[in-house]
Amino acid sequence: VKIAIASDHAGFSYKAKIIDWLLENGHHVEDFGTDTTEPCNYPDYIRPAALSVSQGNSERAIVLGGSGNGEAIVANRIPGVRCVLAWDRNSAELG
Repeated sequence: VKIAIASDHAGFSYKAKIIDWLLENGHHVEDFGTDTTEPCNYPDYIRPAALSVSQGNSERAIVLGGSGNGEAIVANRIPGVRCVLAWDRNSAELG
């Protein structure tokens, strides 16, 4: 599965762990950034990841942030994308 992934600075460290897990489990990953813990404008990274899904370049996307709420709002503005807020495996499966 090809997965797009993006985060703001608050999600950067966790994003790296998720990328490692995805690669170890045979997924293809495209990282849309950020690539630092410096404060950033998260829509600059979340929007391209969501567009990758809507344009058919990725099958799924994972977007991360401090709370995830702003990231979900940005992703959900893209036609054809449905982003849910998840904080554990159960909430992700239900979403």
